[in-house]
Amino acid sequence: MPSSQSTPKQRRKAIFAIAAAAIIQVVGQILIKNGAAQLGANPSILHTAIGMVTIPSLFAGYACYGLFTVIMVLALKHAELSLLYPIMSMTYVWLPVISVLWLGESINAMIMVGIGVITMGVAVLGRGEKAV
Repeated sequence: MPSSQSTPKQRRKAIFAIAAAAIIQVVGQILIKNGAAQLGANPSILHTAIGMVTIPSLFAGYACYGLFTVIMVLALKHAELSLLYPIMSMTYVWLPVISVLWLGESINAMIMVGIGVITMGVAVLGRGEKAV
């Protein structure tokens, strides 16, 4: 529950912060994917844990997750989770797009339909919230 002392400006900042955090989370996921490729075919849990601190892209990816968490905590101080979480779900939209651009992956028709459904769902949820 956000502080009852939160101003509309603080709520807006929380919304923008969580949108930025979602993008940071997407970058983290891509960095982790790149780093995981460097672990080899069948890494053990220990090898993976060591890789998390010795493989720069894995380390950076998990650092992005840490930064995302800090931003999330700060944003929740001023806005409701029911408002912020749909914005965070936009990672499901941004990740395929960035994966195409950064990793050369492809998007099929079902992914496009899913992106549309998620986007429409976020729009519907957003219209149900109080004015910011």
